Amino acid sequence: MEWDLLERTNGWSFLTNHAHVLLVIQADPQVRQREIALRVGITEGAVQRIISELENSGYLRRHRVGRRNHYEVCLDLPLRHPLEQHHTIGDIVDVLSTGSNSSDEAHGAGLR
Repeated sequence: MEWDLLERTNGWSFLTNHAHVLLVIQADPQVRQREIALRVGITEGAVQRIISELENSGYLRRHRVGRRNHYEVCLDLPLRHPLEQHHTIGDIVDVLSTGSNSSDEAHGAGLR
């Protein structure tokens, strides 16, 4: 399971739960909150709180499509912290999305 590795690394991660939630939603805009919780390793209540915070800050839009939510990540918005505000959400998603960079491509581009 994915969480075995995290548990072996003392439970901390370089990315926040907010970033993890955004990455899951960007990969599947119709994902259910329960699935987000399972993939990120947090409670459904925490997912609801994070989604609400992201919506209130303008980083996420939620639309109702039938009985499901459809999410839209606002990729053009800057990151919030002054150290990273010259990057956008889209920059992070591009780098961290599954399959966006193979390790060969990353090494070829000088990214390590």
